[in-house]
Amino acid sequence: MKTAVSSVKNTSIAEYFADFKEITKARLAVSVVFSSIAGYFLGAVEINYLSVFLLAFGGYCMVGASNAYNQIIEKDLDALMSRTKNRPIPAGRMSVATAMTIAVLMTILGIVALYFLNPKTAMFGAISIFLYTSVYTPLKTKTPLAVFVGAFPGAIPFMLGWVAATDNFGIEPGTLFMIQFFWQFPHFWALGWMLDEDYKKGGFKMLPTGKKDKGTALQIIMYTIWMMIISVIPVFGFTGRLQLSVVAAVIIFLMGMVMLIFAFRLYEKRDNVSARKLMLASVSYITLMQVVYVIDKFI
Repeated sequence: MKTAVSSVKNTSIAEYFADFKEITKARLAVSVVFSSIAGYFLGAVEINYLSVFLLAFGGYCMVGASNAYNQIIEKDLDALMSRTKNRPIPAGRMSVATAMTIAVLMTILGIVALYFLNPKTAMFGAISIFLYTSVYTPLKTKTPLAVFVGAFPGAIPFMLGWVAATDNFGIEPGTLFMIQFFWQFPHFWALGWMLDEDYKKGGFKMLPTGKKDKGTALQIIMYTIWMMIISVIPVFGFTGRLQLSVVAAVIIFLMGMVMLIFAFRLYEKRDNVSARKLMLASVSYITLMQVVYVIDKFI
């Protein structure tokens, strides 16, 4: 009997933990934390591991809170889409009150943790939550410009790490912000292309032309080119302490070319397979680009 009760308790704990990961979108939050830490390493003169912990904890809380608020606001729309109908709230596994408690608690903990680093970091973290939940989320059912608005909070993490390390916002974190800002358009439009039919069930307007057509594919190509250009700008030496060697710039440019090739394939074929390949290439690009930047600084 004790074994059976213990098994039930373990199952319940595992289910609660799984729902917590789902409501905070753990994989997305971890990728955001990775970007923030990369930015910190680029900005830091000396690595302080307590600061890294506070940045990671605070960053996860801020992203987790944003995602929880988002799922509270969109609970009825999530129930309409195959991709989201099994989320904790629409599936009935978590109440709105519980989700709100998680969101508010993580907001407070996140802002406090980031404030211990410096007030500017906490301010940018708070701005990202506000833009994501109060501007981006409501606009998703109104206009494709929602992606443009959502790119602002989405571009903050890479920059946030530099600000956390230096307590300064200048050309260096501004450049990091712009790299991740332009990257988001090919990434999210490729994702939006793949999930277009499902998004339409929820009334979301994610593609720039509203269709899976050449116009959308052409915009993906243009934003990919801008991303490639901005990603290598530090090699020219006018981005302050943010520098890039010629070798690193060539590597990053070639990685961008891979993305661009997939973007052209999407323009040519206009199918979900090509969109998925571009989306996966974009995920690889943002991660490897940040790794190259950090390694290039320390060698």
